Amino acid sequence: MGKDVIIACDFDSAEKTFAFLDRFTGKKPFVKIGMELYYAEGPSIVREIKKRGHKIFLDLKLHDIPNTVKKAMAVLSRLDVDMTNLHAAGTKRMMEAAIEGLTRPDGTRPMLIAVTQLTSTDQESMENDLLIHEPIDKVVMHYAHNAKLAGLDGVVCSPLEAGKVHDVCGEGFVTVTPGVRFADGDIGDQKRVMTPAEAKKIGSDYIVVGRPITAAADPVAAYERCVAEFVD
Repeated sequence: MGKDVIIACDFDSAEKTFAFLDRFTGKKPFVKIGMELYYAEGPSIVREIKKRGHKIFLDLKLHDIPNTVKKAMAVLSRLDVDMTNLHAAGTKRMMEAAIEGLTRPDGTRPMLIAVTQLTSTDQESMENDLLIHEPIDKVVMHYAHNAKLAGLDGVVCSPLEAGKVHDVCGEGFVTVTPGVRFADGDIGDQKRVMTPAEAKKIGSDYIVVGRPITAAADPVAAYERCVAEFVD
């Protein structure tokens, strides 16, 4: 499994998205389509970006009763995305139902990963808002282990936790890590962050990078910098 940089296309319209993607005249980067863009444009934006040759991580973070998630995943599997996700907090039963729904009649399916704790969550907010008083590291590893038991391919986690996830769940269990910023960049609203080079060293398999690329004066150069630090 090779490492890769995923660009978070957090735009609110197809027009802005394609204006951004049109800059990439060479290699077609792996892109993440999140709630903002998907809710603005619907499934058509996924089909169009796929048609242009991009791999797609559809980041909708499903979390509902098992049957609802199973049915929703069956619909998403028809969009031919490469990766999608859900919240591990939905329980092993929900995650197992998601795998059932995502698997196509021919046995193939997109990669399915689970969100452990959002990178905007720290120990204080987890305790005060969620009433979870275990150490955040222990919570993340418990959620990751449950995801593996349910048959998922990996987790979304902070890059600070990627190495530990591999220790707990094995090297083949994928870690997809947002919260990545350049050393000379702004961390925004993320609480647990790391540079691309640090994420590579600690064992992240994929890094998700948004504003450091999408808001850069030269997004292609920023993307290439990420690839150079993380992949090459």
